[in-house]
Amino acid sequence: MSGYRRTMPLTGVVPFPEEFARRYRATGYWQDRTLGETLDEVCDRFAGRIAVHAGGADISYEKLGGRAHRLARSLLDIGLRPGDRVVVQLPNVAAFAYLHLACQRIGVIPVMALPVHRFREISQFVALSGAVACFIPDRYRDFDFREMAARIEGLRWTIVHGEPGPGNVSLSELLDREPASELPETWPDPMDPALFLLSGGTTGVPKLIPRLHNDYVYNTRMAASVCDIRPGDCLLDVLPIGHNLPLGCPGLQGFLFAGARTVLHPSTRAAEVFALIEKYRVTHIHLVPALLIRWLHDPALTGFDLSSVRVIQSGGQRLQPETRLLAERLLPGCTVQENFGMAEGLLMFVRLNDPAEVRLETVGRPVCPDDEVRLVDEDGHDVADGEVGELLARGPYTLRGYFRSPEHNARAFTPDGFYRSGDLMRRHPSGNYVVEGRVKDLINRGGEKISAEEVENLLLGHPAVQNVACVPLPDEVLGERMCACVQLRQGVPAPSLADLTGFLRATEIASYKLPERLVFFDELPLSAIGKVSKKDLVSQLVAV
Repeated sequence: MSGYRRTMPLTGVVPFPEEFARRYRATGYWQDRTLGETLDEVCDRFAGRIAVHAGGADISYEKLGGRAHRLARSLLDIGLRPGDRVVVQLPNVAAFAYLHLACQRIGVIPVMALPVHRFREISQFVALSGAVACFIPDRYRDFDFREMAARIEGLRWTIVHGEPGPGNVSLSELLDREPASELPETWPDPMDPALFLLSGGTTGVPKLIPRLHNDYVYNTRMAASVCDIRPGDCLLDVLPIGHNLPLGCPGLQGFLFAGARTVLHPSTRAAEVFALIEKYRVTHIHLVPALLIRWLHDPALTGFDLSSVRVIQSGGQRLQPETRLLAERLLPGCTVQENFGMAEGLLMFVRLNDPAEVRLETVGRPVCPDDEVRLVDEDGHDVADGEVGELLARGPYTLRGYFRSPEHNARAFTPDGFYRSGDLMRRHPSGNYVVEGRVKDLINRGGEKISAEEVENLLLGHPAVQNVACVPLPDEVLGERMCACVQLRQGVPAPSLADLTGFLRATEIASYKLPERLVFFDELPLSAIGKVSKKDLVSQLVAV
């Protein structure tokens, strides 16, 4: 390699201020090496080891790197170029790993979508990012992605894992062909985006999170440093790989960095998962509390040898102490490690050697000494230790602005660059943190964040709905479920829950955003300033 390709910064990416960039380089947090360089290096260093188990195949580091390079050249053959954005919507299959490394090798920037997203979300991601291609499965869980992609404007290529439709490109063919293009001699600029993650924002408009090469490599290294990853270890990745946790916290990337193994599997069915744990001697698992609860109560739990599991890493929503204690009792030798993280950056991990009571009560503390954390009141003043405040964050892997969202950025960041997370927390006497709720109008269903505003805006288009408020109701398994509180138009028959969810499905939104309870109100309660009081709604509904 002859160096880095210095380009004009991608318009819409908010840069780190130069004084902070100098400090992060001086401390060694940023090493000015791209994610692609880092992954290439580990594929060479650990060539003879197994990197990925997927679909019954054992993929060595040598094969992973070699096939990724072949795919990178094939992507150049069809016309993709460094700096192009592409939406990636693949499930947890080997092709995802090849594609991720291929994109990083040539500077193509993935937008990490999820298989549950539908036309409404994917078309928004394409429009906002300026994506020129979309990587999709042919079908997944009885949904035909080819038909959806055919209706999305602006795409030059639709690349299909499986059976391609008319005018589509076969991902398998790109992997197997003999490419004509050569790999470029330069790498992307380490301050370019390596990828875009998705924000669980409060509005109906998606927010793209640019994760720069420097910050995302460091993000993964620091997450891996507190999870006790050893060379012979194996991660089970069943959460959708486009999420930050299974991809880079430490995720697939962190286990590759360590020369360890990752099992990619697209299903969370207990019997399938337990068989994989036994077969591959899985040591680490990423999951959300709802999934852990389901597995712990599945009869298949006692039918497999799960003794290899050492760390269960739980994120996405607060894990109840009782669930953690049950898991550690049913899986002797395993530690449930809670973490609090955000696609925007900041990561907090409970340390594996924290006292038992600290592990039960907290979500951890930041992974980097230069993670700057503030808890503030409604007026922006720092609260005293032990008091609840909104979490503000700034640091070497926390973004400085959403992509092409200047108006939102003015609200989401303080003038001195702290990200307003919308999460309410307090500092525990141990120095760890405890989650106490949130300021943002989000519903956290099993770790998936739902914008209440997005669903409300769609429901207001229903002919029977005069006003609506979507609120979270507590749920023992998923944490929260959405309830639609509806004020009807006068003289219009009341729709059923099935009527409203059918109306929403017609807008082609992801199914996890559909309300699961419907309650009618003659009038919705209002706050002192005339807004619908969701706090009062929740209190009324919970009291019933």
